[in-house]
Amino acid sequence: MFELFQSENNDKYYFHLKAKNSQIILASQGYADKAGAKNGIESVKTNCADDSKFERKTAANGKFHFNLKAANGQIVGTSQMYASESGMENGIESVKTNAPTAEVKEKEA
Repeated sequence: MFELFQSENNDKYYFHLKAKNSQIILASQGYADKAGAKNGIESVKTNCADDSKFERKTAANGKFHFNLKAANGQIVGTSQMYASESGMENGIESVKTNAPTAEVKEKEA
């Protein structure tokens, strides 16, 4: 499920892609308006099928994470940190599996 919400100070909109266990798989950047965030969700749904759109990274602390990029190269979502590379790959597979058909729920501020 995608959860669409506005920040506590109401200046930006964000979304999270959540797994069935409610764990956040992918978190968005901030968007100026709700329409922008909805476009970001559509971009995730469109681009997640293409493995080349996933940028796999290793943080300075040795943990793993990934970014999902849109066709224009902009980051549309960032994962949590994973202790292992296999955990990160499982996260990517989860995005590929869950995002295309995930429903969007708006969270009230």
